[in-house]
Amino acid sequence: MRSLQEKIINEGRVLSSQVLKVDSFLNHQIDPQLMKEIGEEFAQLFAGEKVTKILTLESSGIAPSVMAGLALNVPVVFARKRQSLTLTENLLTAEVYSFTKKETNRIAVSASFITGEDRLLIIDDFLANGQAALGLLDIADQAGASVAGVGIVIEKAFQDGAQLISERGVRVESLARIQSLENGKVTFAAKEGVTS
Repeated sequence: MRSLQEKIINEGRVLSSQVLKVDSFLNHQIDPQLMKEIGEEFAQLFAGEKVTKILTLESSGIAPSVMAGLALNVPVVFARKRQSLTLTENLLTAEVYSFTKKETNRIAVSASFITGEDRLLIIDDFLANGQAALGLLDIADQAGASVAGVGIVIEKAFQDGAQLISERGVRVESLARIQSLENGKVTFAAKEGVTS
C-alpha cells in the first residue's frame, strides 16, 4: 500500500533498530482516511474467504479492524487486555507477552461473541514476534472458529512473527513490510518479487 508506506516514511519515527513509532496516524492519533483505505485493502485481500467476524486486540487494532468490518459488513470483536467488571465469566483467554512494553497481559474475549460457526479474520496494527496474533489464534482455537487469515498493518519482516503464524498453516497478509530500521532509516521489504 503506497499511501501507508508514504505515511511511515513521512510521519513515522525510528527510535531504534527494533522500534518504529507511528503514533501520529495509527496507534495514538488515528488518520481516518488512511484507516478507511487500510480496511478496504484488507476487505479486498480476504474477499473470497467468507469472513463472519473480525477479531483484534485493544486498542491499536480496533481502528483498522472497524474499517475492515465496515467494508466486509461483519462485526468486530476485540480482546481486552484489562480486567473488566462486565467481562467476568464464560471467557476465552490467552497470555500475550509484549516485547515493546516488557509485560505479559492476559487477554480475554466473551465466548458468546465467537463460536465454532465463525470464520475469523484476525487484524492487528503491528507484527513483530507474533505474540499478539498467536494469542488471538489461541482464542479462535478455544472457540472452535476457523481462521481465514491474519491481516497486519505493519510487519517487521526482520523478526519471526510471520513465520510463526505461517507455520501454524495460517495465511498472513501485511500491508507494509519493513525489512530494516537500521541507521534510523525505514527500508521496506520486497513483496512478491517487487521492491517497494
